[in-house]
Amino acid sequence: MRHSIALACLGLVLAPAALAQDLGSAFDEVRIGVAAHDVYGGFLPVNSSQWTIEAPEDVAFEVLFRSPDIEAFQWIGAPRPNIGGTVSTTGRESLLHAGLTWQVPVFETPLYLEATFGAAIHNGALTGATDPGRNLGCRVNFYEALGVGANLSDEWTLTVSYEHTSNANLCEENDGLSNLGVKLGYKF
Repeated sequence: MRHSIALACLGLVLAPAALAQDLGSAFDEVRIGVAAHDVYGGFLPVNSSQWTIEAPEDVAFEVLFRSPDIEAFQWIGAPRPNIGGTVSTTGRESLLHAGLTWQVPVFETPLYLEATFGAAIHNGALTGATDPGRNLGCRVNFYEALGVGANLSDEWTLTVSYEHTSNANLCEENDGLSNLGVKLGYKF
């Protein structure tokens, strides 16, 4: 299962680049980077004493599509649909996610803030995880991410993001998983 997710993630990263000439109008941005795994036990990282940040061990990627020219999307702030993943290189939990990303510029600077909401599927334990694994309860969980980024040029971005996946106590177990990473992006 872990190898299947890793291959799917690789395909999701390479496919947009290969198809960019033909489908460039659909893609808005492709990002790839690294992430520290399981940095915080809760949803919002408010208690600094509970952070456990070690060397990055995950590869993270995402593809952001252009916001559809649909009135409903304009009404909710023109978010960009996305797909992506965070793949553990050490055999821990990996996930694939899909959702909507809202991005807001910070005044007249190259900086921006962003938030993502969607769903994620993972290959981790539902129950009975052995340390350092997490009991994620449901196979499909909610996915949220918060980020701060900078437009380095017209084409390149750099985004620091905190992602969290959990099931909001819809399943018996709900340890959740939070990763902290940085991604370099290329805009089409």
